[in-house]
Amino acid sequence: MFSKACEYSIRAAILIASESLKGNRLGLAAIADRIDSPEAFTAKILQKLVKNNIILSIKGPGGGFTANLKSLDKIKLSQIILAIDGAILNQCSLGLTDCSESRPCPFHHKYKPLKEKLLTLYNETSLKDLSKGIDSGQAYLKLK
Repeated sequence: MFSKACEYSIRAAILIASESLKGNRLGLAAIADRIDSPEAFTAKILQKLVKNNIILSIKGPGGGFTANLKSLDKIKLSQIILAIDGAILNQCSLGLTDCSESRPCPFHHKYKPLKEKLLTLYNETSLKDLSKGIDSGQAYLKLK
């Protein structure tokens, strides 16, 4: 459903938020290693996350990537998806550009109710929700 870049971005954002809750900052190499992503690819997705105010980049000694703890509950999964995959959430499931209520694709009416539920879920789920599940052990994220 999501691009590989979006999957890695979600994993990286959760990892960074989780570590930030523990008071830790992570460098590029550590993030790439832990989410099992090539370093150059990871750098590009982290750059997009920083540009979209999802994570923070601190320069200099002791720097690295972190999350603004005051914003974790305001940053929604939909923001990460939008930052990386663009308006994919608003697109037709078959990739058609002119799919609409008045001109539906063959899958439109079956997919629309599911899509609406997914959009609600993505808009209501915060980065804090996702990172807390990891920290409490209630959720698992394949990390090295």
